[in-house]
Amino acid sequence: MKSTIVIGHKNPDTDSICSAICYAYLKHRMTGEEYVPCRAGEINGETKYVLDKFCVPVPQLLESLEPTVADVPFRRIGGIDAPLSLKRAWEHMRDQNIQTVPILSKRGKIKGILTLGDQARFYMEDQDASALSKAKTPFSNIADTLRGEIVVGDPDGKFTKGKVVVAAANPELMEEHISEGDMVILADRSEAMLCAIELKASCLIVCLDAKVSPSIMKIAEEAGCTIITSPLDTYTAAKLITQSVPVGHLMCKNDIITFSLEDSVADVKAAVSKLRIRYFPVLDPDGHYVGMISQRNLLDVDRRKVILVDHNEKGQAVDGIRSAEVIEVIDHHRIDSVETNSPIYFRNQPLGCTATIISLMYRENRIEIEPTIAGLLCSAILSDTLRFRSPTCTPIDENTARELAAVAGIDIEEHARAMFHAGSQLGNKTPDEIFHIDCKAFKADQHKITISQVTGVSRRDLKRVKEKMLPYMDTLLPNSGMDMLFLMLTNIIDQSTELLFVGQGAKAVVESAFSEEAADNGSVVLPGVVSRKKQVLGPLMTALEQMS
Repeated sequence: MKSTIVIGHKNPDTDSICSAICYAYLKHRMTGEEYVPCRAGEINGETKYVLDKFCVPVPQLLESLEPTVADVPFRRIGGIDAPLSLKRAWEHMRDQNIQTVPILSKRGKIKGILTLGDQARFYMEDQDASALSKAKTPFSNIADTLRGEIVVGDPDGKFTKGKVVVAAANPELMEEHISEGDMVILADRSEAMLCAIELKASCLIVCLDAKVSPSIMKIAEEAGCTIITSPLDTYTAAKLITQSVPVGHLMCKNDIITFSLEDSVADVKAAVSKLRIRYFPVLDPDGHYVGMISQRNLLDVDRRKVILVDHNEKGQAVDGIRSAEVIEVIDHHRIDSVETNSPIYFRNQPLGCTATIISLMYRENRIEIEPTIAGLLCSAILSDTLRFRSPTCTPIDENTARELAAVAGIDIEEHARAMFHAGSQLGNKTPDEIFHIDCKAFKADQHKITISQVTGVSRRDLKRVKEKMLPYMDTLLPNSGMDMLFLMLTNIIDQSTELLFVGQGAKAVVESAFSEEAADNGSVVLPGVVSRKKQVLGPLMTALEQMS
């Protein structure tokens, strides 16, 4: 939560990815704080080529800005083991000021849950004298609870049979109350000890730190009888001994409600609002316990700080943008609908590429552009301006790109050709992958449209793409949530675009926008058109508004 996310639009292009990386680095150099470049979708072939060439890792994929459980300041409370005594569990819960604690396996997985209510019910309900044996209570728990010591017997042994008896009577009466396997609480009377051993008691609790003679210890050892000495009196020992029961005996094992670090806070709030449970275990992606979350924790979620680059429209932003705090926008597109709660730094310039703006900001802040950063920024400019062929390209874009190319040590012509070739390899891609390589959604009045763009250097390759894209767009439209779909097949060499379109009224809109007669099959050739932003989006928006 201390880091700020720098992210471009969905279906990111080279400018979106490189600008996020370079601006995050610039902000870190300026402030010393942590800025993390992220991406809102899969990178295309062109961008992959650029990142590989300059040995830059692909930014982290961020599918949503909705806060998750990982963003909540929940308590990293340790769990306990199932054999642990109720006494020690209570002390742990008291010291941590918690009312619920998880019982864990050796591998850190949830075995059960223990609450203060579970302990209260156990004490208040009438437990019979065989409660300890039913719980298979370890002798070590009993010694620890009674602040005692095992002087005869196996420290790892357990009390598994019989009941607890307080031997306050004389040996003659003891015979009527002690059965084989019982645990006997007594004082320092040797005859009572011998009697209990003869009656096949499995354990003696000798109170008041009374000394056990060597002869009795030997007899007990031969009979398999454990002896525990305690400084407590018989009344106190009898009262406290129930606290030695292991927590695994009364923990809740079924229907345990847990949440993952990756669960959205909104989903968790909806789930817990209907429950009266106060605390819930949090698990990592591998199912290991990491902490406890309460309903109060869910009210203390910090909004993620985000810087948007290369876009400022909600429809193009990563999911959950409303849940984030947008603190900056760096863009070169039209200004649209991203809303903020307070004034922010907003930089929007009519240039051909966001990377050009970021390059200017490096200079303005007198921060040296390193060769790797220069290579990324130059690649982004070449991509967005189609190597200076796009009408969106300005002299500032071209001059900046040439200066950056010199710093990066690259030849503009060769590098641009290799980039475009890498981005034109569409033969092994599905129609869905092709359509979403560079896809942006827009809203004009009451109409929702999507404009995708695919660039290529081969007429033959673009023709093959067309043959499979029109049928695909027809099947995509009904479930897309859009009124119309457009796909620009842009030939970089010819500097022309064949515009494919589907949707009711799309043909009339295209003809009105470009004053060209469109074919009935859903396409129109637009010579000299290569820019979505400057040559396609504006005319389509105007035509849609006129149609409305």
